[in-house]
Amino acid sequence: MGCAGGWLLQAVCLLSTLLDYGAVRVTMRHSNLEVVQGDSVTLPCSFFTMSPLSRLNIIWTLAPFSNPDSPTQVIVFDHGQVIENPSLTGRVGFLGIPWSADIILNNTRISDAGTYRCMVSNPPETGDPGIGELALNVLAPPSLPLCLWDGVTDTGGSVALSCMVAEGVPTPEMRWDKLEPEEISLPINMDGDLSGSVQIVNISSQNSGLYRCSVTNLLGTQNCYVNLSIYSPPASSPGILQGVLLTLSMALVLLALLVLVLWLHRSGQKRKWTEGKEEECYNEIRYTPSLIKRSFV
Repeated sequence: MGCAGGWLLQAVCLLSTLLDYGAVRVTMRHSNLEVVQGDSVTLPCSFFTMSPLSRLNIIWTLAPFSNPDSPTQVIVFDHGQVIENPSLTGRVGFLGIPWSADIILNNTRISDAGTYRCMVSNPPETGDPGIGELALNVLAPPSLPLCLWDGVTDTGGSVALSCMVAEGVPTPEMRWDKLEPEEISLPINMDGDLSGSVQIVNISSQNSGLYRCSVTNLLGTQNCYVNLSIYSPPASSPGILQGVLLTLSMALVLLALLVLVLWLHRSGQKRKWTEGKEEECYNEIRYTPSLIKRSFV
């Protein structure tokens, strides 16, 4: 609705315009931005004010996507002084101050992702500070995943292959493949956004081989591997079984003979010892002086 018409309508429009000029107006040139981890990004914030800039105040805050209810201060411009968040020292700064509230963020990290708010006030202008918001997404390739296995590798057992990745934005897609003798894709159970496992039951020697976990997003792919060896006991044939039984039988016969020989040897020694004792006792009785008869005339 324009301000064309009578003088009363024009006066109302003029008053409305003056009231609008009584507060700082903030404009965000973008509502969403993306940056690759490690790169730099400019967060734009333009403002309009009718007052001198000697008391200009600009505050940038960040509400992380992971914790949106706990915003933190990023950088402040107040009465000509710049104050940075200590955790961002050297990575954040104003561009074009005081005519622009744009900031630059260097060496971006995944923790930099979230909703940024630009608040501008310029006393003596009245009214609430001008506020603008934008969302920043920090993209990152998948980190190197970790592959593990757990279970019993004997024939008939069960093995679980697990794969975990620490980070990746967007969330990486995960897959398991058996590479030998040919590449076969395996069904995967996702245990969350960043971990997945494969269950192999009733395993046999055919399950031996090299397994690969791949994690992929639009920035790249990372792999980890598990080399699985299944133990199979050697098959026993009738000939081998008969030979084993024959060997055991012969060993038992030899053991019995050895026991018999030892017993006979010990019995013979005992008999000799007994006979020697009896002979000694007989001689002693025969020559005992008390048994000799004497004749006196």
